[in-house]
Amino acid sequence: MTPPGFDYDRPAPARRYDVLLGGKDNFPADRTSAAEIREELPSVGQAARELRAFLHRAVNFLADDCGIRQFLDIGCGMPHKPNVHETAQAVHPDARIAYVDPDPLVTVHARALMISDPLGAVSVTEGGLDDIDAVLNAPTVREFIDFDQPVAVLLLAVLHFVVDDQHAQRALTRIIDALPPGSYLALSHVTFDPLTPEHIERLTKLAEPGAGHGPFRPRTKAEITALLGGLELLPPSLVSVVNWHPDRQPHPRITEQEAVAYGVIVRKLKDPRMS
Repeated sequence: MTPPGFDYDRPAPARRYDVLLGGKDNFPADRTSAAEIREELPSVGQAARELRAFLHRAVNFLADDCGIRQFLDIGCGMPHKPNVHETAQAVHPDARIAYVDPDPLVTVHARALMISDPLGAVSVTEGGLDDIDAVLNAPTVREFIDFDQPVAVLLLAVLHFVVDDQHAQRALTRIIDALPPGSYLALSHVTFDPLTPEHIERLTKLAEPGAGHGPFRPRTKAEITALLGGLELLPPSLVSVVNWHPDRQPHPRITEQEAVAYGVIVRKLKDPRMS
């Protein structure tokens, strides 16, 4: 199930994440990259699992507490049960989920493995934040997501791979502009805030262009908040993923220092153009 012309020799975020989650849909370059990161951050595997746990708590909250039945998951990554559609459709069997990822191997696996409840629907689109307009206008998104009704967009463990703040801001703004009032955005983002300066210096070297791990940009709480300026941050606001509704299942199992990631859900109250 490998697409023609696929590059085996460079690590990719979705496949490296698959390694950290204990998956098998990855290549030696992804495993080498994960191992080198683990040397500097031994908790990275646990951190990946906490990011996944945040995903499930957030999707359940959006479906159960907010009544959302449409999800656009941008940067969905390799399938790992339970997936977004399984969590959402456990609440609303008719929920519709549009999965999007720039990695062609992800889309091949997702199309084979993402099986919807008969009452709902699932689509898979190849694309990402580099061309967000193409994603938002893709037939496999437009046919499944009604942008006249509230939508939940998931940007989970994705934005830290967009190193340029202006690029990240443009993508977020374009997404929010496309959503009707009453929609939501769930975001998780790696941070080095809980770490010592010495630890941050060592980890930062892994993100340098010559390190071979690909682009990566951890952001501080202030930097992430700035990207979300003007949006309503739902309680408990922007916090470590382990402190975001820890009473919900699956419960967090590690500390803020080990999780090294923030999580938040924001709501679009109204169209600013109508103000």
